[in-house]
Amino acid sequence: MSRLRFEGFELDLAGGGLRKGNAVIRLQPQPLKVLTLLAARAGQVVSREEIQKRVWPDNTFVDFEQGLNYCIKQIRAALRDAADAPRIIETIPKRGYRFLAAVESVAASTDQRLMLVVLPFQNLSGDPEQEYFSDGLTEEMSAQLGRLYPARLGVIARTSAMRYKRTDKSIAMIGRELNVSHALEGSVRRSGSRVRVTAQLILVADETHVWSQSFERPAGDILALQADVARAIAREIGIQLTPQQQSRLARPPVEAAAYEAYLKGRHFWKKRSRDALQKSVGLFERAIELAPDYAAAYAGLADVYLTQLDYSYLRPRDAFALADRVLLEALRLDNTVAEPHTSLGHLRLHEFNWKAAEERFTHAITLNPGYDTAHYYYANLLAAFGRFDDGIVEADRALELDPLSANTRQNRLFILYLARRYDEAIDVLTEALEIDPEHAPLYYYLGLIRERQHKYEEALEALSRVGSESQNRGATVLAAIGFTHGQAGHRDRAIAALHELEHRSNRDYVSSYDLALVHLAAGNRDRAFELLSAAYDEYSSFLPFVKVDTRWDEVREDERFQAIVHRMKFPAL
Repeated sequence: MSRLRFEGFELDLAGGGLRKGNAVIRLQPQPLKVLTLLAARAGQVVSREEIQKRVWPDNTFVDFEQGLNYCIKQIRAALRDAADAPRIIETIPKRGYRFLAAVESVAASTDQRLMLVVLPFQNLSGDPEQEYFSDGLTEEMSAQLGRLYPARLGVIARTSAMRYKRTDKSIAMIGRELNVSHALEGSVRRSGSRVRVTAQLILVADETHVWSQSFERPAGDILALQADVARAIAREIGIQLTPQQQSRLARPPVEAAAYEAYLKGRHFWKKRSRDALQKSVGLFERAIELAPDYAAAYAGLADVYLTQLDYSYLRPRDAFALADRVLLEALRLDNTVAEPHTSLGHLRLHEFNWKAAEERFTHAITLNPGYDTAHYYYANLLAAFGRFDDGIVEADRALELDPLSANTRQNRLFILYLARRYDEAIDVLTEALEIDPEHAPLYYYLGLIRERQHKYEEALEALSRVGSESQNRGATVLAAIGFTHGQAGHRDRAIAALHELEHRSNRDYVSSYDLALVHLAAGNRDRAFELLSAAYDEYSSFLPFVKVDTRWDEVREDERFQAIVHRMKFPAL
């Protein structure tokens, strides 16, 4: 039994996912798990206690009643079922739920799309300082498999996979949580100039080992080693690679020291702090110096510059010049992978070059539909245009590939916030906090939502939990606090926030967009519009969303605001 059919729907038990005919029905991971449990027990009452035990582990931070009610609501919406006249899911008061529809078990077709997770490779070197190498190999292996044959093999993103580092969870439990059919486990040992990797492919359904093999190579041949693993996995799961797909695996060797610098660069890039990002710049530059034709190192350097742009560590025009140069070089060296196209789309979005941004994102998705980051940023672009439903579809695709990432879920709630769907955004935020209660940016968005709901004390309490230096985005958080005080009528506190922002601007870049919002809330409209115009001139990183930023609603009809939107030249809906 690998698929269940009911009422014209088909539920994939092995790979996860719900379809009706050729259409994919989007369900987030938790509702999908609840649906799978109920459908597999059709006709039986499944208690709330059993659902809690099977779907929400005991150590999960969650309001269970709110979470379960949200899941049932999402399932009914997807199935077009009604709580007051159910034909598929019946509520049994104070007990649980019963699946009413007749269910047929069917075998999966031989050409079904499989889902795989590359679990964190174990570091067997005995040196904790080598964790960056085993973690980097995990990420590289995920990327290699993800671009191998996306129509037949989907790969869970690294962010979700890394949550299982040193886990004691079984493969079966991990498979249920991620909705995958296969898992790749491995270990890596470095000794001198040699690298030894052992990998094993496991079928989640019964935890059998489908394939296992060890590889040993000189450190400079690590890319060839990854290609060998990918070919073996394709063979074991019945994927026939085309000559073009085979050629993608045949990447030229890279000097061991350059590869090591690249992995260290990625390691520090993920930390996101100002100092760590500066270290990663030096490491990527070192990788390029050692291997001038190493396309991935150029793409990595561009990602650092774009992160420094997003976090206001670089002035936008400075970031544009740096990122554009290295991205074009990365694409000159290799334009067959989705990553640099996505990064260039991200850059073009911030340059207000909407057509070029959309072309890059859609081309990246064509190259690799399983690259979660392409869907993530394309969702942002669509939301900036006001195409919220389309943006949610892309955000959901990113979530399918990265279901345990609080940041990917945060992106979905950001779009719901822009769409003024605040109750739905709060539901998604609750899910994200279940995944990572310490993910500080979630409280920033909670503050934005509560401010829009005129719950100013709750908004300020949430923003205070972010911390003034969280993610080193202190100015943006302080601006949100100042804006909320202004909306609440605390003009003196809004002015105090402005003074602090202006003081910070003497030593660091502070976005004119942030300053404009606080002046608006403090009642200084003329100054707010002067700064909004300055934000256009400096390409402030949030300005692409000005058309849909609800905080400007009170002046949306003002000709000065309309002039700014007109200058942005957004495409017609």
